[in-house]
Amino acid sequence: MGDETQNIPELQLEAVIGFNGHVPFGLRLHPNRKHLIYPLGSIIILKRIEDGKQEFLHGHSNNVSCISVSKSGSYIASGQVNFMGFKAAVIIWNYAERTIHTQLLLHKAKVEAVAFSPSDKYLVSLGGRDDGSIIVWNVETKQAICGSPASAYGAGHCLTVEYSNTNDNIFASAGNGTLRVWELDLANRKIWPTECRTGKLNRTVKCIEISEADQFMFCGTTSGDIMKINMKMRLLISNGPVKEKYNQGVSVVKVLESGDLLVGSGSGTLALCSKNDFKTFRQVQLEKGVTSIVFSEEGKQLFIGTEAAQMYSLSFEDFQAELMSTSPRSGVKDIAIPFATSELFATCSEEDIRLWLVGNPKELLRITVPNMTCNSLDFMIDGHSIISAWSDGKIRVFGPESGKLMLIINNAHTMGVTAIAGTRDCKRIVSGGGEGQVRVWELLPYGHRLLEIMKEHKAAVSCVKIKSNDKECVTASSDGVCIIWDLVRFVSLQRMIANTLFRTVCYHPDEHQIITSGTDRKVTYWDVCDGSSIRDLEGSQSGAINGMHITQDGSHFVTGGDDKQVKVWDFMLGDITHVGMRHGASISCTRICSNNCILVSASADGGIWRWKFPHPPSSY
Repeated sequence: MGDETQNIPELQLEAVIGFNGHVPFGLRLHPNRKHLIYPLGSIIILKRIEDGKQEFLHGHSNNVSCISVSKSGSYIASGQVNFMGFKAAVIIWNYAERTIHTQLLLHKAKVEAVAFSPSDKYLVSLGGRDDGSIIVWNVETKQAICGSPASAYGAGHCLTVEYSNTNDNIFASAGNGTLRVWELDLANRKIWPTECRTGKLNRTVKCIEISEADQFMFCGTTSGDIMKINMKMRLLISNGPVKEKYNQGVSVVKVLESGDLLVGSGSGTLALCSKNDFKTFRQVQLEKGVTSIVFSEEGKQLFIGTEAAQMYSLSFEDFQAELMSTSPRSGVKDIAIPFATSELFATCSEEDIRLWLVGNPKELLRITVPNMTCNSLDFMIDGHSIISAWSDGKIRVFGPESGKLMLIINNAHTMGVTAIAGTRDCKRIVSGGGEGQVRVWELLPYGHRLLEIMKEHKAAVSCVKIKSNDKECVTASSDGVCIIWDLVRFVSLQRMIANTLFRTVCYHPDEHQIITSGTDRKVTYWDVCDGSSIRDLEGSQSGAINGMHITQDGSHFVTGGDDKQVKVWDFMLGDITHVGMRHGASISCTRICSNNCILVSASADGGIWRWKFPHPPSSY
């Protein structure tokens, strides 16, 4: 957890919402049929199907890009992405002990795919576009056996690998204009490829599925058809469907015991089709592209993962998909918790605002604005509306129960609305924009009115907080200035300047002090009256602090940032009292409910983490 926090008590984690549905074949089922295994940012989650209890595998330094489970269930393998010029790790995990068996570092920038041999003896890994190599590893000795360029000279890059079901020495690879079956020559430490003969058919293959007895190989293509290859002859037998091709390509293929196929497409279609002519028997439409299909019980039930970060359960009897879980499919920008409740909270991210029930945790409501990003949101204190700031420069006000659009303020800011807050009397909104302006809006029974534009910031406003009497507010900006504004005369009262890009600001409840944080990794206390700095705390040893929130009684506050850790602080002592387990990505925001029951943090991977807040409210 890091030297500075190793002896500090851990926060109690109650639930994690999140699933990276963009990872191809990212949803896996352990052979014991007890755990679903899937990535979220840089972590891997093991979720028990029976009761939803979650365990976490930490070890990757960046987002997980591929995942595989060995046939016996003893091992899990996962690869990651990394920055250009850096090695991307493949980690083999010991499933029983939940520990790292070994870490393999030979690929550059990205690991595209991993696959275990049928006896768990070997692991094959495929590097991404900037690496382009296939490497075979000995799982027991933790050493590389051999490697080779994945594609022939002049062919495109490789996208996927799949091991034979019966032979430890045979695996297949495919991608853009390349389709090969490889044979491992252990004695000479070589792998020998054979090109599959597909005639004039030139396809980009996204997925491979090899039939149980290794007789056939089915290849899903970006063109929306499926190629059937004879594995022994390395020869194309047929391809289809001829007429009704799958929109946006075939992303997943699974072979049933009967030999028929389950096909998932990039448009969200899941179809059951014939092994002979690929004719569709039954199909169901899901939200966004299908990226994973796993069987719970052969012929009875399966689980599906999609690009929309949703998981479905589907019964073969009625071929109806039931939504199991939802989560944001991109980074969460902001969290809001209604005043005087810990029953629900709202999050905003790309395209949508979502309302969540705390206990379950379950999505209650989704408000979608296509092709726009919601940067910030707030509940009005009466609970009758959600105010939100959008990248298209508009402020939108929604009903929290119906999700109905109640008011829209067009052209609120020229470079997008970046921060927003509502007054306690619910009559005004203060907004900050990408151009640095702070604007005050009056809400009228049948519309709105712009009261004032305040123009002292030189860069985007990142946070707005309003004083409890509604007469002052403080704004933080990435220009390194925090300004306290008079909301009666619309003038600046005080400026706090630091060598940082301010990300967040909070009033202490007594309102004589504010605390700020940003890219300088410090938490700074400021005097509201004269704008002087009172004290600095070292808030993080690595990376900016992006989110901060203070309790109603002012005794504690919480921070989260690029070091992926949630930290709870004692305000008076300036000490860390509790630390949360690392998120899978940078933390973007943190919120404590007003009665100190729950703490919610969210991150750039779309993960939402709910913690038990460790300190009850003070009595004073």
